[in-house]
Amino acid sequence: MTAELTRGQNHPLPRARLEIRVSAGTPVVVGATLGDENGEVHDVERVAHPGTPTLPGLEVSRQAAADHRLAVDLDAVPDAVHRVSVLLALPVGGQGPARFGAVAAPFVAVTGLDGEEVASYTLTGLEAESAVVALELYRRQGAWKVRAVGQGYAGGLAELFADQKLPEAHRLAGDIQDAVARGLARSVPAPSPRTPDGDRSRPATASAHDPGAAAVQGATGGVPPTPQTDPQGPSARQTPAAPGQHATPQSYPATTEPSAATGGGPIDYSHPRRQHGAPPPPAAPPTAPGQPAAPVAGDATGWSMEERLYNQVWGMFEDLARTTAAYRSAVDFADSRMEKEFDQVLSDPRNRIGGQGDAARDAARARHEQLVTQAGEALDRDVAQLAAEAEVVEPALPAAYARWDSPVWHAYRVPMEIPMAVRLGDLHLSEADRIRIPMLVRLPLERGLWIDSGRAASLDGSYTDPHETRRLGLETAVAHAARLLAVYPAGEFTVHVVDPAGSGTQPLAPLVQSGVLDAPPALGAAGTADVLARLTQRVDLVQMALRGGAPDALPPGLDTSQQLLIVNEFPHGFDDRAVNQLRYLADEGPAVGVHLMLVADREDSAGYGPLLDPLWRSLLRLTPVADDHLADPWVGHAWTYEPSLVPPGSQVLRQVLDQVAAARRSWPR
Repeated sequence: MTAELTRGQNHPLPRARLEIRVSAGTPVVVGATLGDENGEVHDVERVAHPGTPTLPGLEVSRQAAADHRLAVDLDAVPDAVHRVSVLLALPVGGQGPARFGAVAAPFVAVTGLDGEEVASYTLTGLEAESAVVALELYRRQGAWKVRAVGQGYAGGLAELFADQKLPEAHRLAGDIQDAVARGLARSVPAPSPRTPDGDRSRPATASAHDPGAAAVQGATGGVPPTPQTDPQGPSARQTPAAPGQHATPQSYPATTEPSAATGGGPIDYSHPRRQHGAPPPPAAPPTAPGQPAAPVAGDATGWSMEERLYNQVWGMFEDLARTTAAYRSAVDFADSRMEKEFDQVLSDPRNRIGGQGDAARDAARARHEQLVTQAGEALDRDVAQLAAEAEVVEPALPAAYARWDSPVWHAYRVPMEIPMAVRLGDLHLSEADRIRIPMLVRLPLERGLWIDSGRAASLDGSYTDPHETRRLGLETAVAHAARLLAVYPAGEFTVHVVDPAGSGTQPLAPLVQSGVLDAPPALGAAGTADVLARLTQRVDLVQMALRGGAPDALPPGLDTSQQLLIVNEFPHGFDDRAVNQLRYLADEGPAVGVHLMLVADREDSAGYGPLLDPLWRSLLRLTPVADDHLADPWVGHAWTYEPSLVPPGSQVLRQVLDQVAAARRSWPR
């Protein structure tokens, strides 16, 4: 899981070979310094910059650019180095901005070589600074960690280097700027500027995608934003707002545009990770002057169209979360302001009787209505842009990301590679009910799934029949399992089913009749024990091989593909030993390719007491009907989840499973 850092926070680094990806709204210079345990840099040979881009274990870009990738190998860093500081600076002497307060907040992410994000940091709150230490990789008791620093310097690189006790700091700063100036003619251009009306969509005349553009994975975390009038002061994740303005989450880039609440223009809700310079497809219709540019599928950074679409979907999720948070924050502020004004009116005895008090209350209500109306207009504008973007993104999604009713499934072929992620449903918020954001989960799965078949209330307040909910729960599990089988290459994903009571015959029919299962569903306590014993043994063997440094020494004939165990109506048919084995698979299985999908009502296992609490916490809870149970810890939203189900009467599931089964039969074992 990605750690979204705030200033001063740290996070352990799980590996030595890393990439540091930088995304900014304008060309910036990126460098790094190698310091001792006190952070001091002893000579210029310990500074990587465009003039000297390579040091032991470190390589930076050779020019100013809006997007950067830095290669880091911490095992190759000299033993005397205890801190690797990543710095950003604005080029001097050109026509670009002279301070970070005039550009969008830079975004920095630490990723593995596979692109998986480890930690990220958005550098907000910068004003007059022209150079900043963004991140610091530091060694502590033999282990490496990353810390979000965000220390800016109005004096530029010279002041930054001097603070790190570097000799000849001013001369080196001048040499770096000279090297950058020589390369500005070939520097990577910044994203196109925003249109005067504040449109967050992408210009139709932008330059082509750079195939080496950086890609990042979106994530959320933190606390919900609050208005500036909060008695505890501005939130650590928001920028101060004048009375009547939206409180803007700090994760958004800083903007020099005036707020919509003051009548000077809309708020900038764009996210620093999302690229603004992607070109539209050749058939994209031109836009009229002054109109927002047409949205484009794949308008995000990434090595491939799949990665760009994945990042674009995450960007849409974050944009919707933030614009809704700003709307709710503004409404809360308007409510609290009106209540405060009412209290002030009532506190004066002269206003309790007569027309003066009524006039004051009417004025307070009018101001409240004006603030709420302005907030609603800003929300409607952003929702309309997101809806237009969703309309072009949804048809462009590959099979792993697409709904079951997408035409892409009619041209389905068994893939040769594992995709980045898989779609497990849709997410939406009540303020923007028409927008459905695909819920994409990275592969391989990092945790098991729990399809909650308990008594559920629908969104209209009615309750679903318990027997119907259990059937829908297993049908949802079958749809998820079929999608996982479809997105993995032939022979690389195996599904096991445990149905102790035999009650899932009809919902399981697509898996059984297509032949994608290695064995029929296990029935009764004996069948359950046999499947659990085999999967537990597989986890033990793979763990021993990995810990012993001999992953190739597994027994011949051991199935090394990813394994998925579907358990229906847990805990029926489970004794204490089987329950312990299931908990073991949930905890240890994902790391070695054994995954769990539990179809269960938690109330059925109430007799176990708190023994199973860790099991439920370890699984991602999904529901067979729409339910607003997925919490966003940063903005405090309760997202409504809708499962990805096959349309009634559609044969797409059977057709896809038939192709998967045929590919499995032809795959050598």
